[in-house]
Amino acid sequence: MNSPATLRYLSPSSSFRKPNSFGKQLVFNIKLPSNCEFPPNHNCCFKLITANTFFRTEVPVRSNRIRASSNDSQSQSVQRQGSFVEFITSERVKVVAMIALSLALCNADRVVMSVAIVPLSLSHGWRQSFAGVVQSSFLWGYLISPIAGGTLVDYYGGKLVMAWGVALWSTATLLTPWAAEASLWTLLAMRMLLGIAEGVALPCMNNMIARWFPPTERSRAVGLAMAGFQLGSAIGLTFSPILMSQGGLFGPFVIFGLSGFLWVLVWVSATSSTPEHSRQISIHELRYIQNKGQIHTIVEGKSKTSKGIPPFRRLLSKLPTWSIIVANAMHSWGFFVILSWMPIYFKTIYHVDLRQAAWFSAVPWSMMALTGYFAGVLSDLMIQRGISVTLTRKAMQSVGFFGPGFALIGLTTAPSPSIASAWLTLAVGLKAFSHCGFLVNLQEIAPQYSGVLHGISNTAGTLAAIIGTVGAGFFVELVGSFKGFLMLTSVLYFAAAVFWNVFSTGERVKFDDST
Repeated sequence: MNSPATLRYLSPSSSFRKPNSFGKQLVFNIKLPSNCEFPPNHNCCFKLITANTFFRTEVPVRSNRIRASSNDSQSQSVQRQGSFVEFITSERVKVVAMIALSLALCNADRVVMSVAIVPLSLSHGWRQSFAGVVQSSFLWGYLISPIAGGTLVDYYGGKLVMAWGVALWSTATLLTPWAAEASLWTLLAMRMLLGIAEGVALPCMNNMIARWFPPTERSRAVGLAMAGFQLGSAIGLTFSPILMSQGGLFGPFVIFGLSGFLWVLVWVSATSSTPEHSRQISIHELRYIQNKGQIHTIVEGKSKTSKGIPPFRRLLSKLPTWSIIVANAMHSWGFFVILSWMPIYFKTIYHVDLRQAAWFSAVPWSMMALTGYFAGVLSDLMIQRGISVTLTRKAMQSVGFFGPGFALIGLTTAPSPSIASAWLTLAVGLKAFSHCGFLVNLQEIAPQYSGVLHGISNTAGTLAAIIGTVGAGFFVELVGSFKGFLMLTSVLYFAAAVFWNVFSTGERVKFDDST
């Protein structure tokens, strides 16, 4: 048996296959000596002796593909030092950076109407209540699309669906000022189209991150992506008045809309739906993602389970699903209550107009972006240190709910607007820890249904946002107290945190036979 065997070198511990006399293949692992080093294009002879086999083979080995250092500790030290540089320059970080940009555009396009509604109301003679109807029309569309969009994401992948989503919401943004001049119904239709298109953004984010990042890096990836989402609020609230002062009502809508089309061109030409299809990714990074994340298992599971109608009944029959739904609903309730009612609260209680305060336009949302990334790094570090995924997700979500709950209580007792603003910034910043709780947990309990599961929970979150935003007004009219509604929101935060800690899990949940 002296037939040659094929040997591929990818690391100091490699393997090769040799056909045996029965027509099958034997797999041999070769552990290279720690002190060996190969010169370029050197032909190496290896001799392997087993109980009943002897053969030798010659293979060309390139020194830039294999190099074993004589000092293992020094090699590991260099690897550790290069890991951060490798991470920030990797193809997967380029993908999440593009996702962060899309989410920044998503939120900027959403909040620009909160600035433009003032001149629109004055020019059309709208009452304040009717202006609220115009702004809420976005949520009508956003309520429709997440489940359908999540199903499309699971079927077609995040790249294609995200491209269409950004193109559609950029079109709606671009046409909004012309729609406002045409008729009220046209304006409402454009706002609904914006909501429908933006409903696919977060499911696409989850789908792409699940495919491109191993579990030990997903929290920081979500932190980076959601940092873009939060910075979109700061960008929209800060630059919209400037653009309107220079270009009129059309200014911010045209700039943000055209930016979306530019993003689509880069996204389609420079990214891939999976690492395996990428032309820019290195072999080292591809193997790292596959070995750490077992990406093949996920993709194959998707192809088997996601081509038909999702099993909604089985998805909703599991308590971990409901823990995500409750968490998303509470997260959205708190976010939209703060975004919609805090200017009125500060105006009523402290006689401060937050819409004219630069810190409200930038500081809380920038703080949320920073704490979100910090929470992602901390979450990944906890998992790498051996803490279970379940405990990590429960810890992150507890900070994301108990923290804002206590901060809102502090806000109700603040004696001055400066102290109240500090409590508000703290509440918004701690909310970002939720991104490393329920938002990452979607990928863990159901990677093959992460899109549709995100859609279901997003729909619940939108309903909660509508109820919280509208209910706050009725609550204040009946009770006569903004502080009472903030206390109610704190109690809901605490209840949602308890529900999460009792019923959530970081393990994969069996939703069908192929899982």
